[in-house]
Amino acid sequence: MPLNERDRIEILMMIGVGDRMRTQQEVCRLFHEMHPDREPVSQSTVSRIERKYRELGHVRDAPRQGRPKINENVQQDVILSALENPHCTVRQVSRDLNIGKSSVSNIFKRVRLIHELAEDDFDRRTEFCEYMMDHNNQNNGFIANILFSAEATFFLNGHVNRQNTRYWSQENPHWMQEYHTQHPQKKISKSW
Repeated sequence: MPLNERDRIEILMMIGVGDRMRTQQEVCRLFHEMHPDREPVSQSTVSRIERKYRELGHVRDAPRQGRPKINENVQQDVILSALENPHCTVRQVSRDLNIGKSSVSNIFKRVRLIHELAEDDFDRRTEFCEYMMDHNNQNNGFIANILFSAEATFFLNGHVNRQNTRYWSQENPHWMQEYHTQHPQKKISKSW
């Protein structure tokens, strides 16, 4: 756990002043005795704290560089806005919520699409894992003999449906294209 400002001040007080100064090794030992539940401090940490105090007159953390973090309420607003209007662009959300486009894009990058899990899916997954482990224990090369493949459906109109592929667009991360064909002609292909 990193040292907070109070810990650093405590270390300075342990170092002492004038002819009553402790060595860095003594300060490390004393700090560990006073805080046995914490990770011990190193001599270089004590040295760095002492040097910072001598140079700057304080032991506070320096102000952080870069942009401030976006708080959770703003992140929720961005996601809700996209859910309410899935065809809106990053630029529109940015303008509506008065947030930078790159911030909106970064929030969308963290959103992941996942398959919905039914109530019995967890039991079925556990059963499958147990089945695979039993077969692997019985036959040592069992897993090496499994062939994994990816399935895709190729429609004659040029559309390719890859069931487990996810797309992300810079301009509109919630973009989707619907095909309104009752029974499209298709050719199923498996890649091996």
